[in-house]
Amino acid sequence: MAADLQRIRLRISNKKAYIWDVDDISTVRSKHHICGILTGTLPHLSQQNAFLGIPLVLMPEEVVLLVENGFPLHLEYAILVDDPHAHHQPNLEQLEKWNVEQQEVIKQQIAVLEAKGAKESTNTGRAMSAEALRKRQAREENRAAKEKLLQAGGDPESLGGLLAPEVSLEAGSRPQGQDTPESKTLSSGHTVVIPASSTSSLDWYDPNASCSYTTIAAAKAAGIWDYPSTLQERAKCGVFRSLWEQGYFMGGGIKFGGDYLVYPGDPLRYHSHFAASVLDSPLSSLRTMEIVAHGRLGTATKKAHLLCGWDDEKKDVSYLTIEWAGFG
Repeated sequence: MAADLQRIRLRISNKKAYIWDVDDISTVRSKHHICGILTGTLPHLSQQNAFLGIPLVLMPEEVVLLVENGFPLHLEYAILVDDPHAHHQPNLEQLEKWNVEQQEVIKQQIAVLEAKGAKESTNTGRAMSAEALRKRQAREENRAAKEKLLQAGGDPESLGGLLAPEVSLEAGSRPQGQDTPESKTLSSGHTVVIPASSTSSLDWYDPNASCSYTTIAAAKAAGIWDYPSTLQERAKCGVFRSLWEQGYFMGGGIKFGGDYLVYPGDPLRYHSHFAASVLDSPLSSLRTMEIVAHGRLGTATKKAHLLCGWDDEKKDVSYLTIEWAGFG
């Protein structure tokens, strides 16, 4: 059981594999050439998809590769964890402890924000420009006019266009130390600090032997995993492993008409060289239009299309590349 705690936990939920630990994400990428896809977003930025975080979702082929590569002498091989059953019902004492820890984290964040604000307020290097002074004076005049009208029992809306237009200060023109209470509230309320931790630290999370599996067969028997179960899925696993053993990185290739994108190195540093399609037999037939489409699409995106034929009897892969060439 002590060795299990040092292995990469692939948390299975609804037959999808997730990695929640930042250190494990770094390990699978740097040591195992497994990239996955980051899918986590922030609550206040739920509609954006440019900067994503944990969890990391793995392709089924990546899961099979990581688990099958493991053997008892390794400390970093992966195990499958039935994540819903690993979370138990917390008791009152555990919830109170967790709440105290959360309050401490909030206090730390507030202290950091206050220290940052104090440091910025002492920076008087930027003085107010003439435009900033004009905008500030217009706001003060408008505010005074509204207050005077309210005291007289009138309706502020009746002033209409008589008030000078209020224009907020730009970020670069606001003097240091002159932040309004509203701006401080917005700054504090929308600054979210996410610690690099996961549910592993929760007292009610316990991935014990009853919900952890070291082989694909054991996970299938428990009903939490079912990949691969068909010839096509076995072919994908076989092709993925073959390319991985040659040192390539793989990513999803649906946008380029294939099963995988094949990179010569880390995708953060290299463009893909191939868009790979998996055939479940080296004798599989292809229509002429498929060959033309693969060739033209691959060439248009500056890649070669790689046809990968899997022989399920020999457990071997044969490769054929297609490139569109000029004529005449």
